Amino acid sequence: MTADADGGHPAHTAMRLVRIGLYSQGEPMALMRTDCHVCRAEGLHARARVEIASGGRRVIARLLPVEASVLNLHEIGLSEDAWRRLGAAEGAEATVRPAPLAASMSLVRRALYGGHLDQTDFAAILSDVQAGHLSDVQLAAFLSAGVALPLDDEETTALTRAMVAVGDRLSWGVPSVMDKHCVGGLPGNRTTPIVVAITAACGLVIPKTSSRAITSPAGTADMMETLAPVDLDLPAIRRVVEAEGGCVVWGGAVRLSPADDAFVRIEREIDIDAESQLIASVLSKKVAAGSTHVIIDIPVGPTAKIRTEAAGRALAARLSLVGARLGLNIACLLTDGSQPVGRGIGPAPEARDVLAVLRRDAGAPQDLAERAVALAAALLETGGAAAPGTGTDLARAVLADGRAWAKFAAICEAQGGLRQPPEAAQTREVGALEAGRIAAIDNRRLARLAKLAGAPGNPAAGLTLAVRVGDTVVKGQPLFHLHAGSAGEIAYAIEYSTGAPAITIAG
Repeated sequence: MTADADGGHPAHTAMRLVRIGLYSQGEPMALMRTDCHVCRAEGLHARARVEIASGGRRVIARLLPVEASVLNLHEIGLSEDAWRRLGAAEGAEATVRPAPLAASMSLVRRALYGGHLDQTDFAAILSDVQAGHLSDVQLAAFLSAGVALPLDDEETTALTRAMVAVGDRLSWGVPSVMDKHCVGGLPGNRTTPIVVAITAACGLVIPKTSSRAITSPAGTADMMETLAPVDLDLPAIRRVVEAEGGCVVWGGAVRLSPADDAFVRIEREIDIDAESQLIASVLSKKVAAGSTHVIIDIPVGPTAKIRTEAAGRALAARLSLVGARLGLNIACLLTDGSQPVGRGIGPAPEARDVLAVLRRDAGAPQDLAERAVALAAALLETGGAAAPGTGTDLARAVLADGRAWAKFAAICEAQGGLRQPPEAAQTREVGALEAGRIAAIDNRRLARLAKLAGAPGNPAAGLTLAVRVGDTVVKGQPLFHLHAGSAGEIAYAIEYSTGAPAITIAG
């Protein structure tokens, strides 16, 4: 082994791995001393990326130089993401070299300048995404290009196919496999568990893989996890569906369009959701899950993701067109997105609404029940379980007579056991500052308020609405209740609410 020219570290020095407990939100990080040979070679460039190899596995990580007191000279401190991907063992030896350049960056730059990308181009980009060759900054550039310079239908189809190709695909051995999706942007719109229960109770197959939150206070998987395990592997998913006809699981636990998980993480960070990426994300997961018939809920409202009916119709047309090219039967429903659905916003508050509807509680939110019935009715008619025009009556009857609740409970038990959603450690009532009529509820501000209270990271956090648009209130009457893990989180959320009220009262 030879020495460096300056008499410092020998070339190819083995480094020792140290787990430092750093949570880097998806991007692997590697901490090394400023005086180690890697940091010196990289010129202490804090955005440099290095490839770390140990035990036959490799990970590309962001280099973070640290002071000498933090680590020993020949140690590498790994973030939790890097540690998991490397499958590392404490004290194991590793080697470090400059990370290989991502060949697909030329294609990302082409997209940024409005150039057309074809199937081969998207396949190359997705391959680098899967291998971890694109940094978060580079991924953000690619996704931002799709916002400023939207992909056309041909490109969107190509991107969707590329996203399917890098993951696994399920097959169910039946001619019709039902699915349901909402494009998002409407807090509390947690119809999926109810729709799955009604549809499966009527004998149709509906293996529902759902996402965690992107920019919302809760995704379906976040909510469902408060009621039953959702991180099932493929054999477990198949076992549940074969037994009960349906499931509600987290798609990220299996390799169904896995590149989308990387995209979702970046979209959450920069708070964007490009239409073409939305279409590719939704449809790639449906194709990978083996779905044949899909109902898509498109809420439309002034503070929803889709603001106008014209925009909703345009999105529906694109979803149907791209879906048809991929062999999917797509039907889109434009629904009311003027205010939240149900009362709960956040994983556990939303779960309590779902349970109330399924159990037919007297105080169950009827708007959530009716929306779920409408979506289930469309699936029942599409799948042949109900004649045209009779789906609504059947869906309502299955919900009213308890068949939906029995099926949902059975699905939860098959997934690992039904449980009660957690209660927050702190709750605070927020009342009206004046008397009047509830004129408007801002979906985005209310969602932001629930996230500041700790949702979805704390599944018990969020809020519970006490009013709806059109209600009359007196001064001091509760508008909503905040749920959080600590008084500090409550105070933090209240500070935001004071400067950006989510509920407008007209005197």
